[in-house]
Formats: sequence, structure tokens, C-alpha cells
Amino acid sequence: MKDLLARVRDGEVLISDGAMGTFLHAKGLAPGECPESWCVSHPDVVQGIAQAYIDAGSDIVETNSFGGTSFKLKPYGCAASVAEFNRAAAALAKQAMGGRGYVAASVGPTGHIVEEEGGDTTPEALYASFAEQVKALAEGGADAICIETMSSLTEAVQAIRAAKENTSLPVICTFTFEPGAKGFRTMMGLKPDRAAREAAAAGADVVGANCGNGIVNMLEITRQMRAAVPDVPILIHANAGAPVVEDGKTVFKETPEFMASRIKELIEAGANIVGGCCGTTPEHIRAMALAARL
Repeated sequence: MKDLLARVRDGEVLISDGAMGTFLHAKGLAPGECPESWCVSHPDVVQGIAQAYIDAGSDIVETNSFGGTSFKLKPYGCAASVAEFNRAAAALAKQAMGGRGYVAASVGPTGHIVEEEGGDTTPEALYASFAEQVKALAEGGADAICIETMSSLTEAVQAIRAAKENTSLPVICTFTFEPGAKGFRTMMGLKPDRAAREAAAAGADVVGANCGNGIVNMLEITRQMRAAVPDVPILIHANAGAPVVEDGKTVFKETPEFMASRIKELIEAGANIVGGCCGTTPEHIRAMALAARL
């Protein structure tokens, strides 16, 4: 099978998957329960989620490892399970994919900020935690590392470094932006153009944005990133719209049909890999895949 980056560089648009967390909760993950532990306790459910997205048309599926660093697992009492959970996460997605596409191992933020930015940790501690995670993901069979939902450039750079220096896999790095009076910014004040440039300079092979915005807002974010990095592949995972609370539950109201109707614009704006984040389902991915491949 052709290399993921080679396919993108040859002009092919690849389809990624949709939400993991909301899918797990729909399958019975309880509030306060460790999502990554399900890779060991409920492997059939985790693999089934990957399979559902593959059946919907995903060329790339992510792993159930978003919170798989020691920082995130510690509050659950699972810090000693980093290697076990992450190896299992990658292996389950790999088994589901069966050589038909690629497994992008999800690496989310630690939830901690470095001391220089007003937090309680160091770049070295972040690096060590990410290194432990990515090694296990690579051992489990991942085809790429997808560092995602980043707000801090410092944290993103440490994650990119850890992935580049401890694996031989392509590295994706995406950020989460919030709309405001002065345009799109991450929680730490980072603009899309700078995020793209700095991530690429740190070694990311693919840059992009995920979460925080529906597909319409992602159009402008993509344009700004594409202007900043004309030759770097861009991945976009949009939410199914902004979250709305109804009857005490958070719901996302953008339909598969609506998201699919804007996919061509997203590709024209510069996206090379498209998929979904919070609220998106296999039905969203199926509709988006069909639209992208027309």
C-alpha cells in the first residue's frame, strides 16, 4: 500500500474518521470512567467503532488513545498502564483496518501548562510523557502519530519532538481555535497561520485544526493555514456544529448532509485530509466521503 504522505502529495484527498468520545459514551462509557481503559476492558467495542468508520469510507482511523499520557491517566489511577493501553489502542485500530488504510494514533493535550505560561510543569516533563505514549503507539502498529486539539505551542512542539525522536512515523499536529472579535485563536492566543508555520518548522509532516468549530468556521481557518504553509498537507476535523445543551444533554446539530455540502469548499480552501470531531458519526463520514469523491 502506498505511503500516506505520498498519496497526499500526489493530490489525493483522504478521508479520516469521526468522533471517538461521543461514540464511546453512546456505547456505555460512564461519566468519570477512563476512555482508554476500554482498549483493554472492552476491545470489541473499541475495534467496532473503528470498523464502523472504515465501513463508512474512512481511509484513516484514529486510535482510542487521546488521553493516553501519564498526565491524563494518573487521575484514573492508570498511570502505570500507559504502554498497555496505547499498544492495545493501536493494535485494535490496525486489526480493524486490515491493511486497507492507515491508523493515525491520537495524542491529545496533557491538561497541564508549562511554568513559563503560568502552569505547573516543564517542557522536559511533557516531552517524557509524550515519548512514553508514542513509543507504545508505534509498537502497537500505528502508521502515523496524530497530535491533536493543541492550544499551547510549547506543548505541541514537545509532542512533535517526542514523536519524531522516538518513532519513525509521519507526524500530524492539529490545533483547536476559538472564534473571537480578533479572529481565530487557541486558548493560549495562537493564530492559525503561526500555529501552522511553527508546527511545520518543529517537524510536523501534516498540520491542521480539529474540534471547537463546525465546518463553516473551518473554511477560514484552513485558508489561513494554507496561506502560511503552501506546501504542507492540512488535516481538518470539524465538529458537527457548535454544542447545544438539550434536556441536560450535549448535542451537535449539523447533519451529515450539511457537512457533506461544504466538503468541496473545504478541499478548495486547502484541506488534504478531511474528517470529523465531536458529534460526527459514521453517517457523517459516509456522506462526507461520497461528497469528497464526486
